[in-house]
Amino acid sequence: MPLPHPTAALLAQAPPAAWTGHDTRLLAAAVAGIAVIVVLISWVKLHPFLALALGATTLGVTAGMPFADLVDTFTEGLGSTVGDVGLLVALGAMLGRLLTDTGGAEQIVETVLARTTRRTLPWAMVFIAALLGLPMFFEVGVVLLVPVVVMVAARSEQPMLRIGIPALAGLSILHGLVPPHPGPLAAVDALGVDLGTTLALGIVVAIPTAVVAGPVFGSFIAKRVELPAAATLLGKAPGPDSEGRRPGFALSVLMLLLPVLLMLGKSVADLALTEGTGAYAVLDTLGTPVVALALTVLLAMGTLGPRSGLGRERLSGIVGSSLPPVAGIILIVGAGGGFKETLVESGVNTMITDLAAGAHLSPLVLAWLIAVGIRVATGSATVATISAAGMVAPLVTGLDPVHGALVALAIGSGSVFFSHLNDAGFWLVKEYFGMTVGQTLKTWSAMETILSVVSFAVICLLELLL
Repeated sequence: MPLPHPTAALLAQAPPAAWTGHDTRLLAAAVAGIAVIVVLISWVKLHPFLALALGATTLGVTAGMPFADLVDTFTEGLGSTVGDVGLLVALGAMLGRLLTDTGGAEQIVETVLARTTRRTLPWAMVFIAALLGLPMFFEVGVVLLVPVVVMVAARSEQPMLRIGIPALAGLSILHGLVPPHPGPLAAVDALGVDLGTTLALGIVVAIPTAVVAGPVFGSFIAKRVELPAAATLLGKAPGPDSEGRRPGFALSVLMLLLPVLLMLGKSVADLALTEGTGAYAVLDTLGTPVVALALTVLLAMGTLGPRSGLGRERLSGIVGSSLPPVAGIILIVGAGGGFKETLVESGVNTMITDLAAGAHLSPLVLAWLIAVGIRVATGSATVATISAAGMVAPLVTGLDPVHGALVALAIGSGSVFFSHLNDAGFWLVKEYFGMTVGQTLKTWSAMETILSVVSFAVICLLELLL
C-alpha cells in the first residue's frame, strides 16, 4: 500500500477549522485588540484600565460578538478576577505598609547591613530587596530602598550602581515571578495553575537570575557608567526615620515569610498527605492564599504594632492608608481579566491553540514571546502578563502542575524584558539615581533584559529536568 503524500498527512493532522474565514477574522480581532491597547497606552497615554476595556471591546466587535454579550463577558471576567486576585493584592499592600510604618522593614535592613563587609554589600542588597520585595509592589520597594542604597553607597564610598543594581534586580525579579505580586497572581488565576507550585518554582528561578543581573552585572556596569557620588544624592531621598521603638529582626522576617511558608505548606500537603486527613485539612486551609495573607496581616497587627508602640487606632489607620494606592492596580488586573474572558468567549483562544499546535511551538516559548512583545510595546509588566496569560491559557489545559507553573513563570519572565521610555519604572529609577536617559538604558534597561533572558533560560532548564 503506497504511503500517503506528506502534504496529505499534514492536512489530515491539521485542526478541522484551521485557516477558515472565521479563523482569519478571529486572528484579525486578536491583532486589533492588542493594537488598540498598545496605541492607547503608548501614544494616547490612556490609563491601562480604560485601554484594556477598549481593547476588549475592539476584539469582541471585530470577532462578531453581540454587544450585549460582549459587555456581560467583560464584566464577568473583571468581577471574577477582582474577586480572586484583587483581595490578595489588597492584603499584600496591608502587610507591606505594616512592615514599613512599624519600622520592621528598617530593622531588617539595618540588621543585615551590620553583618556585611564591603565585598559582600552587593549580595546583601539582593537579600534585603528580596525580603522587602515579597509583600511590596515594585514602586513601593524602590521608594523604600533608594534611601538605603544611597546611604550605604555613601557610607562605604562605593559606586551607586554597584549597590543599586543588585537591589533593583532583587525587587524586579520578584515583581515579575513571585506571588503575591499582581502580575504572577493574575497569571496563576488566568491559567488555573497551582499557586504554591508556581511560588516555589518562582523562588528557584529568581535566585540565580538575581545573582547574574544583580551583583555580577552591577559590578560590571559600575566600572563603565560613572554617576555622581552617592553623597550628592542624599538630599533627594530622606534617610529612614529612626525615632520610636521597632520590632525585632526575627519577628519582622517571620511576618514577611509566613504567607510564603503557609502557601508552600499547602503544596506539600497536596503532594505528600492523603486528602481527608486532619493534617491535610489544616495545611490546605491555612495555605489557601487569602487565608495565609489575611492571617499574616492580623498577626502583624497584633505583634508588630505593640512592639513598635502603636495603638489600635494608629494600626487601623495604617491598614486603611495602604488601600488607595493599589486601587488602580486592582482595576488594571480586573480589566485584564475581562480582556482574557473576551478572548475565551470570542473563540480567539481556540484559534491561538490551533495555530500553536500547527506551528509546533512550545507553550513556554509562545508565552514568553507574547509577553515580551506586549511589554516592549506598552511598557507595563502587569498588562503584558495579563494579556499573554489570556492568550495562552488553552495551551496549559492538560499539562501537569509543574509544566503549567513553568508557563506562568515564562509569562512573568517575558513581562520584565527591556524596560524603556514608555515604562513608569524607567523614569522612577532615572530620577532617583540621577542618571541621563542614555545611562538609564545602559544600566536599568540592560538589567531588566538580563533578568528576562536568564530567568527564561532557567525556566527552560527546569522543564528539561522536571
